[in-house]
Amino acid sequence: MAIRKTNQGAQHHIHLCKGDIGRYVLLPGDPGRCEMIAEYFDEPNFIVQNREYVTYTGSLLGQKVAVTSTGIGCPSTAIAVEELIAIGADTFIRVGTSGGIQPGTKVGEVAIVTGAIRDEGTTLHYLPIEFPAVADIDVIQALEEGAIRANVPYRLGITQSKDSFYGEVEPDRMPMADHLKNRWKAWVDGGAVCSEMESSTLFIISSIHRKRAGGVMLMAGSADTQPQTKEEFAEFHKMFDVDRAISTAIEGLKILIENDLKNKT
Repeated sequence: MAIRKTNQGAQHHIHLCKGDIGRYVLLPGDPGRCEMIAEYFDEPNFIVQNREYVTYTGSLLGQKVAVTSTGIGCPSTAIAVEELIAIGADTFIRVGTSGGIQPGTKVGEVAIVTGAIRDEGTTLHYLPIEFPAVADIDVIQALEEGAIRANVPYRLGITQSKDSFYGEVEPDRMPMADHLKNRWKAWVDGGAVCSEMESSTLFIISSIHRKRAGGVMLMAGSADTQPQTKEEFAEFHKMFDVDRAISTAIEGLKILIENDLKNKT
């Protein structure tokens, strides 16, 4: 993959300039998923790579769209979103993977998130913890309709955005094991549907800048539905297909574009 030299006026980290992208941007964490997502675009085109930030553009329904990876976690996500907003983006959909929180969550379901638990440090540099990290209602509704169009099973609800992956998946080996497990119980009892590492920052920054944001994450089941046998592991790998989240996001984005064109926003 070629790396474009920084143009004068380009954003420092994502190496994009005004005019490189339109208003609509899909945001996976993994740079390797950008090309996968771009394959859903009309006339996809690789633009630039720098560090964890990879960008492709294309079109949907005749409108310019883009996909930019954020890397893992809230700090790198904040940089991507800030710089994308600076060059004209105003509608964001996070497309990723997550762990299911609610008992009985099956691998392959997607979470369409309405808001995020701010269990991370980045957004404290933006707003006090009392300020909620919420998704845009129009994006939520579009993604829900997108999941129906794509025939993808989904759950609607809150995500936990955290700083430590292993603090979630291996809490027993952590010095703060009891604290971590008590908090996890709170997320379960409160009805949160999934756990990931980027949404809260996307929602907080979008709120400050008055932009639209939402998220759809493929879920790897829940603690009580993890595979135990060889056959169950085979089924897990079959169902843990990120295309489920991608197709939901693409269909949802088409709905947003259709509505924007209808309303001329």
